[in-house]
Amino acid sequence: MKLSTIVTTALLLTAGAAFAQTATVVTVPGEVRTYVTEQEVPSVVYDGDVVVGSELPASVEVHTIPSSKSYSYTVVNKQRVIVDPQTRRVIEVIK
Repeated sequence: MKLSTIVTTALLLTAGAAFAQTATVVTVPGEVRTYVTEQEVPSVVYDGDVVVGSELPASVEVHTIPSSKSYSYTVVNKQRVIVDPQTRRVIEVIK
């Protein structure tokens, strides 16, 4: 009994570590962050959670960043958000 518990625990810990390693961290360039903070766009009200990794619905307008095709932005619930323009996933919430 003890051996099966140890083996099960080891497998769960290994699977958890493997899952954690698949997370991708995106470092947004400083000039993109600066551009986003300087823009004056109206805030959109959204009922969902605006957290890194969440996908914004098509009803939320995202704006392009002229110097970068890799990032878009919007302001949701008075929070500036950097978004992947292809997937509409939140990359960073600027505090």
